[in-house]
Amino acid sequence: MRPTILLDTGPLVAYLDPGDKFHDWAMTEFGRINSPVLTCEAVLSEAQFKANKHHLKRCAVLELVVRGMVQIQFQLVEEVNEVQQILEKYGKDHEVDLADACLVRMSEQHPDSVVFTIDSQFSRVYRRHGNQPIPVIIPDEHR
Repeated sequence: MRPTILLDTGPLVAYLDPGDKFHDWAMTEFGRINSPVLTCEAVLSEAQFKANKHHLKRCAVLELVVRGMVQIQFQLVEEVNEVQQILEKYGKDHEVDLADACLVRMSEQHPDSVVFTIDSQFSRVYRRHGNQPIPVIIPDEHR
């Protein structure tokens, strides 16, 4: 059975931006993944913000959702207490944002999941259920 892939902002932006240093890596990894990948609205919001800063196509992020390549399967309103606990736990010593906290929570909801990221905190710092490593798809230089 293939793992559930949880998509973070970095690979999404790299996939869309040919000028991104991780573009080729993201293209290769997306090619290996059978769509769809799952994410949260916080990741899409971050990705759209970064896409706008890099002058990418205005609706490029949402087009991936429309095409079914990316699916939103997280309701923050239902998980707000757990996400808040994650933010409080990691926010003391690390830069954790809402998107990261949501993905940590999603990894708890999907025990077979792998986080597709460029953020080394997923492999070095964050843990599901407080103590379990989160499997990642990440560039070798960020392991």
